[in-house]
Formats: sequence, C-alpha cells, structure tokens
Amino acid sequence: MIIVNALGGIENPNLALTRPQSDNPVETGKPDIDARALKDLHASGVTAVNITLGYVGGPDDPYAYSLDTIDTWDAALADNDADLMKVLKAGDILEAKKSGKIGVIYGFQNGAMMGDDVERVDTFADLGVRIFQLTYNPANQLGDGAMAPENRGLTSFGRAVVEKLNARRMMVDLSHSGEKTCLDAAHLSKAPISINHTGCRALCDMPRNKTDEELKLVASKGGFIGIYFMPFLKADSHPHAEDVVAHIDHAVNVCGEDHVGIGTDGDVSGIDDMDRYRAFAAKQIADRRKAGLGATGETPDTYPFVIDLRGQDQFRKLIGLLEKKGYSGARIEKIMGRNFLRFAEEVWG
Repeated sequence: MIIVNALGGIENPNLALTRPQSDNPVETGKPDIDARALKDLHASGVTAVNITLGYVGGPDDPYAYSLDTIDTWDAALADNDADLMKVLKAGDILEAKKSGKIGVIYGFQNGAMMGDDVERVDTFADLGVRIFQLTYNPANQLGDGAMAPENRGLTSFGRAVVEKLNARRMMVDLSHSGEKTCLDAAHLSKAPISINHTGCRALCDMPRNKTDEELKLVASKGGFIGIYFMPFLKADSHPHAEDVVAHIDHAVNVCGEDHVGIGTDGDVSGIDDMDRYRAFAAKQIADRRKAGLGATGETPDTYPFVIDLRGQDQFRKLIGLLEKKGYSGARIEKIMGRNFLRFAEEVWG
C-alpha cells in the first residue's frame, strides 16, 4: 500500500531529549536523522512524508533562515541517499515505493519568508519546495492564521502569492489558516488546494479545525484534506485513536472518499522516556505561547500526538481500525495515500 503522510516527520524525537533546550521554540540545526529514525520509517510502511522546513516563527530572518534550512535538508538527504529521496513530482512518490526509499517532500508552514517579494516563489520552487502553507497560527503579510481573531482573509499580497504558486505548480496549503483566508484562497486558486493537517470543527470546535464549509469547498474544487493525530481532535485535548477515525469518517462524509487522507503532524519513532518527554513537551508549549505561536487546545499536559496511535505501527493500527469501521480496502488505500497521489499528479504533474 502507498502511504503518504501529508505532514509529518522523519526524525528521531528521542535525540532532542538529550540536548539542552533552547529558548527558541523553533528547533534549529541538523535534522535528527539517525539509524533508529531510518529503521522506524521503513518499518512503518510509509512511502512519502511532507516535512516542515523553513521559517515558522522566532527571531531569525524568515527568508535567510528558510534558505539555510533547505541547504541543511539537502545535505541530510545526500548523506542518507540510500534511504531517502527528494520528491519533486508525483511520479517520485511511485519511484520511492518501487526503490524502497522514503520520499521526502519539502513544505513550508508559514509564508512570512516571502517578505514583500512575490518572485521569491520562483526561488523556493527552484530549490525544490513543493508545498506552501500560507500562514501559521498568527497573521502574516499573506493573511490571517487560525488564531488571528480578526479573521480578515487573504491580503492583496496573499492573492498575488497564490496566483504565483499556481503558476509554478506548487501546492497551496491552508492548514493553520483562518476560516476566511482558507475560503478566499480556495475560491481564488485556479488549481486544487489542500488542508494537509487538520481536524473537523463539527466534531471539536477549536480554531485549528476546519468548518464543513471549508472542507466542502476544498473538496469541490478537487482538493485534499489530511486528518492529523493532534490534541485538537477532542475537547479535553487528549484524543485517542477512535477520535482520529471519527474525524476521518466525518471528513469522508462531508468531502467524499476521494479527497481525504492523513497528515499526522508527527514522527514515527516512539518516545522511549515518557516522563522526560512530558517536561520537554510542556516547555515547548510554554515557549510557543510566549512566542505567539500556540493554539487553543495546547495545554501543559497535552502531547503533539495521539497517545495510542504512535510509533512505527501507527499506520497499520489505523488501517485496522478503518477496516473495523467497515471501510473497504479500496477506500482505505485512497485515504492512506492514493488520494494524495492523485492530488499531487494534478498539481505537480
């Protein structure tokens, strides 16, 4: 089965626990890819992963930082070219499957690195960035994020960026966007757009989840919706695997089975020391809040994953739960990766 994680990680999260934590909530430096991470990726069965690189928040210059992290990830892929390959077009996902490698898709989660220069889209496209999320949780110069209370939608510059992204056949991702920003971009875009990692607001009324109106519009224009394994799936911020299935099922009912997939927003390597990790996670959440990057539903005792749907067996467990739900094999294959592949073929070629 082709499994595409529309937003996830390929690093070993245990390595970060052994280093002193920075005051900067955005991790920097060399990717934490070791033999454990590679082994777990292969064991999980994942075919390709959209990783986050570039600027998300913090004191660094967004443009320079984004260029630096692309260089860093290019070097990491070159160092591990027996296991990892860069995905530039939809066919590369199939090639990754055929060759037994893990496809790595370069994606941004904040358009702040654009400054006021729409031509930077060309720079990033030429460097291999294939997914461009317009905003993170706060507002930026492109539009309002999910936590911006004004919900003002796309700016004129944001509209120009969307048009340029269409011209360069890059995916426009509306994860983390405010509702009006998402609706504006979906109406404007000449190509299908995506919401690569989200939940359904109808099931849990939190800003990071999408309304049925947003989901329907994106699907009606041929887009893709990925359901995450995140605390925002449940009102108490402590979801379980059954909640992931419920959000997938709701999205399928709203959007149709051809437009829904997964974007876990997490790694596949399990956490070895949960006691140590709790303190680590609490500090990260506090740092994110201090930097204005946090979201409703992030609390000092939440994890950025679903507690019983993690580790290298997470995809197999999800498949089993969908089978138990009564989903056909064909529908499950669509959700696990075929829908993203179809979407990629249309946008990237």
